[in-house]
Amino acid sequence: MLLSRRPQEMFSTTLFDNFLNDDWVKSFYKRVVATPSINVIETANEYDMEMAVPGLTKEDLNVQIDENCLNISMEKKNETEEKCEKKNYLRREFSMQQFFRSFELPENVDKEKITAKVEHGILKIVLPKMSHAEHKQKPKEITVG
Repeated sequence: MLLSRRPQEMFSTTLFDNFLNDDWVKSFYKRVVATPSINVIETANEYDMEMAVPGLTKEDLNVQIDENCLNISMEKKNETEEKCEKKNYLRREFSMQQFFRSFELPENVDKEKITAKVEHGILKIVLPKMSHAEHKQKPKEITVG
């Protein structure tokens, strides 16, 4: 009995690379895990953020401030169920979409006055700026004991 060696090229990653690089796989992956882009507009008094979130409601979105970061996340679950009495089968499909974005806030943002709302498929977040007097913190005096 002769033992033969298989060439390594036969099991190389090129087959998998070709499969994963197909356009249909890329488009499917992008649809499932796409993270929306965001527009940031600076005016004299505020920063305005806009994110396209078509089909989402305010209940699907979560906007939080954690220390000096603005965190935006979304989680939406869809579930459908079809029954056919004649053929005695049941089909149940579900999907889940989610994303998470985090942004470090500039020092001059008044964190107490940040607002967010969803209108016509656009999440709008307004980050008001503090005035120069508010922004400059007074030196803290420490008593020596």
